[in-house]
Amino acid sequence: MADRNNPNRPRANNGLDSDVVDILNGLVETLKDGENGFRSSAEGVEDPTLKRLFESYSQQRAEFAAELQSEIRRAGKDPSESGHVMGALHRGWINIKAAVTGKDEGAIISEAERGEDVAVRNFREALEKPLPAEIRALIERQFLQVKESHDHVRSLERAHEKKS
Repeated sequence: MADRNNPNRPRANNGLDSDVVDILNGLVETLKDGENGFRSSAEGVEDPTLKRLFESYSQQRAEFAAELQSEIRRAGKDPSESGHVMGALHRGWINIKAAVTGKDEGAIISEAERGEDVAVRNFREALEKPLPAEIRALIERQFLQVKESHDHVRSLERAHEKKS
């Protein structure tokens, strides 16, 4: 691995080194997985309020990914354009299709919560890394909203479990 303190280390156009670009691309993939997962979740539920909520989270994830992709492009690099199928296994959205196919609202909510657990973890891990101040501020802002949606989905999951 390249020495972060090496002054001769190549830097991108906006001062982002390749490690920071990799971190941003990892978050883009996480966000794209969430965008797709929440879209699938919205398609699988009948409750109109829950459908609108999942659609709004899907749109939010798309906007967050676009913000990070813009930063990567400013660095003169190519951003990830989508989540990765194998990566989705590890990013928490693996069982969403089965839950949606079964039209099981409880299972859909549980899978959304599992996906959000992974998103929160990935954002926390990114924030543990050395980041330029403006990138850290962007990721922190997104993290707060991802954490808020995670907590909301978790409360929905718990409420659904109590009804069952």
